[in-house]
Amino acid sequence: MTPSLRSFIDEYTRQIEPLLRERNAAYWKFSTHGAAAAQAEYARLSTVIRQLHADRSRFELLKSLSAQPGGDELLDRQAQLARNSFQAQQMAPGTIEKIVALETQVESEFNAFRAELNGGKVTDNQLKQLLRDADNVELRRTAWEASKQIGAQVADRILQTVELRNQAARDMGFDNYYTLSLQLQELDEAVLFDLFDRLEALTRPLFMAYKADLDRQLADRFHTSIDQLRPWHYADPFFQEVPVGSDLNVDRYYADQDSVALTQQFYQTIGLPIDDIIARSDLFERPGKYQHAYCIDIDRLGDTRVICNVQPNEQWMGTLLHEFGHAVYDKYHDLSLPFLLREPAHTLSTEAIAMLMGRLSVSGDWLQRYLGLTRDEVTKFEPQLRARLRASLLIFTRWDLTVCHFERELYRNPQQDLNTLWWDMVEKFQMVNRPDNRHQPDWAAKIHLGCYPAYYQNYMLGEMTASQLLEYIRGDVLNGVAEKFVDSPRVGEYLIERFFKLGSRYAWNGALKAATGEELKPEYFARHLQ
Repeated sequence: MTPSLRSFIDEYTRQIEPLLRERNAAYWKFSTHGAAAAQAEYARLSTVIRQLHADRSRFELLKSLSAQPGGDELLDRQAQLARNSFQAQQMAPGTIEKIVALETQVESEFNAFRAELNGGKVTDNQLKQLLRDADNVELRRTAWEASKQIGAQVADRILQTVELRNQAARDMGFDNYYTLSLQLQELDEAVLFDLFDRLEALTRPLFMAYKADLDRQLADRFHTSIDQLRPWHYADPFFQEVPVGSDLNVDRYYADQDSVALTQQFYQTIGLPIDDIIARSDLFERPGKYQHAYCIDIDRLGDTRVICNVQPNEQWMGTLLHEFGHAVYDKYHDLSLPFLLREPAHTLSTEAIAMLMGRLSVSGDWLQRYLGLTRDEVTKFEPQLRARLRASLLIFTRWDLTVCHFERELYRNPQQDLNTLWWDMVEKFQMVNRPDNRHQPDWAAKIHLGCYPAYYQNYMLGEMTASQLLEYIRGDVLNGVAEKFVDSPRVGEYLIERFFKLGSRYAWNGALKAATGEELKPEYFARHLQ
């Protein structure tokens, strides 16, 4: 007897729930300690999960059972998400094993990587500090080149993975893996890149004006001409962050602060306590540990954790606020929802909350409320704070365009000269001169291109969504209320009831409309830029 759609989804949930929980726990052990056993277990469970979804007969049955909406909104939504998961893995078991092995190897190398600089090993934090603070141009150049060493280590394996993903996508009838991945994320590729074209046109004159001023400052600082500026003259290895300016060094306000305690205090104040999440998290540097930051929901029942490598500066303050933005979204899902719907509406939706919170580290209201600055002090440099946030959004937009356009072309033709393509994109969107006589896989040093494919567009869409949520909160949630975003429990109440509890019962634009009354409107982000 043919099963019903409900019985199919129930059986599928019974299978996938424990596997996801065990895989997530193994990934946490792998990235916090770099243990070989945890790495092997993570790879094994990832393979099992993908092979479960690769079952073609079950996929065909699911498509048949869910061909027409059944009238049960939650069941139909679960079926759609399950179909996407099955579609993504319609490939041979041997291909799945090869992809998982390569992905795990690349991620392991990123976790263990410590750049060699002047005969010693240095962390990412140390390299970034050099690029922020050092005035010696040769030292900066050496540090920048050291940050790219990981690219040469992993590039070949990334390309092998790209080829395997592309072959699998072509076997499913798609042009390439990037196109397949966007569709399964419920994103229209043509609409997305039309939006990116509009963003490029909108931000180009604003960015050109900002960067012309920045380049004049850098040329003066390093006693060179503007046309001689190269990537190592900027503030970080990829020019995705705002340089520390002489007129406003926000880092000094965080130098003696307990950033974790500030994060805890803030989320408590707005009605989203995180004490339990902090207790489970891993927030400081340690040898062999993953050097970046992420949040993970282990079981969709409240076991949410954050990994960071905190330093006492504004960048890591923003990162803590960002990652715990992901964490509260996961923590406050409605547990009455079915397991398959107990996750954010979309990756871009959780990025929106993270970015909404991460922006606060350079907010005058935040500095006054949590660092104790006086209103007069904040008023004095409020224009610089706003200019810094605007610069941050401009720089990030141009960086995001670089990554997204490069990744699209990577999957369209991985055989082309990618090293040159990368610098073509950097010069076009970020307006940074390529290094002279360099032909290295610098693109591969960006962890997302190796470990988190077709992800970066969600950051840009998240920034836009963050701006829309912020405008709604200011106008409709706090309108006429003396409290501000940074200290109002109304913010947490609104986010829980109108956004977090929805889980993934709606597609991302439907969830945003439920929360703000409108689908995504880029005009809010454009307003923040201008």
